[in-house]
Amino acid sequence: MFDLNELERAHGIVGTAVPPTPAHVWPLLAERLGTSVVVKHENHTPIGAFKVRGGLVYLERLKRERPDVPGIISATRGNHGQSLAFAAGRHGVPAVIYVPRGNSTEKNRAMRAFGAELVEHGEDFQAAREEAERRAQFAGLHMVPSFHPDLVLGVATYALELFRSAPGLDILYVPIGQGSGICGCIMARDLLGLKTEIVGVQSTEAPSYALSFAAGKIVTTETSNTRADGMATRIPDPEAFALIRKGASRIVQVTDDEVAHAIRAYWTDTHNLAEGAGAASLAAALQERGRLAGKRVGLILSGGNIDFDLFRTWVGTEAAPSARRAMA
Repeated sequence: MFDLNELERAHGIVGTAVPPTPAHVWPLLAERLGTSVVVKHENHTPIGAFKVRGGLVYLERLKRERPDVPGIISATRGNHGQSLAFAAGRHGVPAVIYVPRGNSTEKNRAMRAFGAELVEHGEDFQAAREEAERRAQFAGLHMVPSFHPDLVLGVATYALELFRSAPGLDILYVPIGQGSGICGCIMARDLLGLKTEIVGVQSTEAPSYALSFAAGKIVTTETSNTRADGMATRIPDPEAFALIRKGASRIVQVTDDEVAHAIRAYWTDTHNLAEGAGAASLAAALQERGRLAGKRVGLILSGGNIDFDLFRTWVGTEAAPSARRAMA
């Protein structure tokens, strides 16, 4: 998709709006996992998630190559839309964002606050995306996909920062939604000539990439009913799947209860708030704790945008009994 020089240039573009995010070693998490652990805090960006990087790089190229673009349109469950609204506002480009009905209230509010026109349509992300594509055609707007080389190039800048600030990682856990994050990590690792094992993480309620990885071909699902909305994907992107299949070692599936436990662990051990997808990497590492002894582990805390009401009901009162015992 790109070379190291292009990645360095993208890092400069991202750096005009997003300082390098911290990569912290947390002793309590190390105790919990029984090994050394480094957390990359992509919850510390202007939109509270890693996606901001991709939007900045995508809009920079779009505005440079099409200075008269009338506007952009896309679909999202939240962080992709915030990224595009944030970047479009910096370039003076109108943005229309489609979300499914029942989407995160607070993510919707954030997208509007960043200047986007927000439209609710359909029961899931796929329905919202299909309607956004139809409107793009009749309204003459530029449709921004959920997976694109420029989006991957942008988000790969966090992996560049991590690998350079925390060398010697043996294994890195990365959540998978549409796939830009894990693909960015794979690309950055390979361009830097590293041997870090990269493990994808998906929800048991939205396992399309995990099923595809196991089958060796694209597998879709009928539903994506996870509360971790950043991983709620039914249809894998073929380009993303090809890169993941080649560059990831495996994909771990985690339950919503395991994610809730990981969100609470992040809060108690680091006082960082993680959204569902943001905590998925920790959930997977906890599931695989027995195989991590002696390894230096990296975790991507990809975002912290969780609605208060969801946090209260899901994480505060509905964790599984086993999770409560583990937290005691």
